[in-house]
Amino acid sequence: MVAKLETFSGSLADIRAFCTVVDFGTMSAAAKELIETKGSVSRRIARLEASIGIKLLARSPRAVSILDEGFEFYEKASAALALLDEARETVRTSQDVLRGSIRVTASHDVAAEILPGLISAFRKKHPQINFEIIASDTTLDLITNRIDLALRVKVGDLADSPYQAALLADVNIGLFASPIYLKGQRHLEMPSDLASQELILPRERPGPSHILLTRGQEEVRLALRPSIRASDFACVVRLAVAGAGIAFMPTMLAGEWIARRELVQLLPEWGFRGPKLYALTAAGRQKPARVREFRNFLALTLKPFRSGAT
Repeated sequence: MVAKLETFSGSLADIRAFCTVVDFGTMSAAAKELIETKGSVSRRIARLEASIGIKLLARSPRAVSILDEGFEFYEKASAALALLDEARETVRTSQDVLRGSIRVTASHDVAAEILPGLISAFRKKHPQINFEIIASDTTLDLITNRIDLALRVKVGDLADSPYQAALLADVNIGLFASPIYLKGQRHLEMPSDLASQELILPRERPGPSHILLTRGQEEVRLALRPSIRASDFACVVRLAVAGAGIAFMPTMLAGEWIARRELVQLLPEWGFRGPKLYALTAAGRQKPARVREFRNFLALTLKPFRSGAT
């Protein structure tokens, strides 16, 4: 005869408080996330431990650490909370209207230059979905930081990634300059003409930058000494618009500036392949409908920038 499990009679809010403390590492950080006082969170943990009769956390005046029993409880409790959240989301999205919040992280470049237009267009279709954007050049853990979706630029594929990755775009690099800079300049006919120009490159290391430009099967290798180097593409774009020189920058960033006639593409048949832009989500769990919808929207909107996409 199978023994009957004892029914849990504690508070879900207390369990969520405990899982949040484990996720964020301190009572103070958990309290800030839950919009409660540190004392309230501490009382919730004590109440939870009393209800199950097991000590879960070791406390000191300066820190908390999870005990082995606490870790076992956390693994199952956090999974149960995720299932409950998904069940609630399923009910809420059973109608046509999507709502809720999406927490997104991206590098400063992507957050400044790519995300704004995408989120604005998405919210016109789904105005009841709110966003929290975390701009960081540090690779943040999605689970620990409760991030729904990360946009990351990487070279090659992400076969070894612990997350579910969807390719959004190839970040191909082209040559762009403003009419201000081009006024009075000699017309560029070949990549070798770049040697006599003022160049803006997104590199930080000193010395010449070795660039491989391609046109179909044709390749040209150049050792260029830029006039200006910038640590991010957002700065490169604005330097080009200001007339500081010819910028090497992703073609996907140039569209609006070309439409406003503030940038012109040079040697458009020449370019070089940059990294790839991926959307990452936590693997092994059902995504809320709003997150799936946003990821699908990104893939469809950025499809023109994916090589081989039809």
